[in-house]
Amino acid sequence: MRVRATARGWTAVWLVVLALAQTAAFLLVWKFAVHTGTGQWLDTVALTGNRIGQDRIDGLVNRILNAMSVVSLLAAMVVIFFIALIRGRKALAISATLLIAGANVTTQVLKYVIDRPALGIDPQRDAVGNSLPSGHTTIAASVALALILVLPAKVRVLGAFLGTAYAAVAGVATLSAGWHRPSDAVAAFLVVGVWAALAGLLLLVFQHEQAQVAPDDAHKVAASVLGIGGLLAVLGCGLALSGLLDQQQTPVDELTRRTLFIGYAGSAAGIAGTMGVVAALVLLSVHRLVPRWKG
Repeated sequence: MRVRATARGWTAVWLVVLALAQTAAFLLVWKFAVHTGTGQWLDTVALTGNRIGQDRIDGLVNRILNAMSVVSLLAAMVVIFFIALIRGRKALAISATLLIAGANVTTQVLKYVIDRPALGIDPQRDAVGNSLPSGHTTIAASVALALILVLPAKVRVLGAFLGTAYAAVAGVATLSAGWHRPSDAVAAFLVVGVWAALAGLLLLVFQHEQAQVAPDDAHKVAASVLGIGGLLAVLGCGLALSGLLDQQQTPVDELTRRTLFIGYAGSAAGIAGTMGVVAALVLLSVHRLVPRWKG
């Protein structure tokens, strides 16, 4: 099926909507988690609950997080850049690199720009200041989404599931290690999602009139699995955390082990679910952004 100008126009509209929607979601997460007592309390419950069973997974969590560095990020960018070049797609190489670089630079800038008011809910960590979004989570998610863009259609679904799992595990690992609050990881996924939409718009700019889309490359089933699974996980997170709100007046260090575990497990589900939804949106669009036949 040839990609006509009208089709590209609707795809562009879809990407703009995605960018705006994920930006709005980021602002909501930021305002709720950072600037409200309820948001800070829920984050603190989850972060305190990470100590349950932490000694059993501490080694694995540290290995996962320590593997992420500036050097590893640059190496991943080089690999992704050359995968696109080997496929003869210069615009794709540039767009994927822009996605990774833009998302990670944005995260670092936001860390310093965003102010976290000390509401007295988590005094031990108040002195540290803002930690939203998570840099480690941004690294993992940006590499995962860039891979979805650059991989050939035959292995794209496998790459999408592996990349999504890797990013979700990284996000949960930052919580398990006590490095980040749940909202930090969720915000990071949304930042990467916005940059994925912007990278898609850049690909459309360079797309040839005679480019052709293969309908079989739509990956609707895989995108549905990731998206619906992600939404269910986010819904489960919402239900779990909302059930804790009647205990909000109780100091976190006085909460029961069960309450802390619900806060931790529910937040972990929300982190993983958010990554699933963000990845599904990219997978749903990529066949129009990277046609099998360039023309």
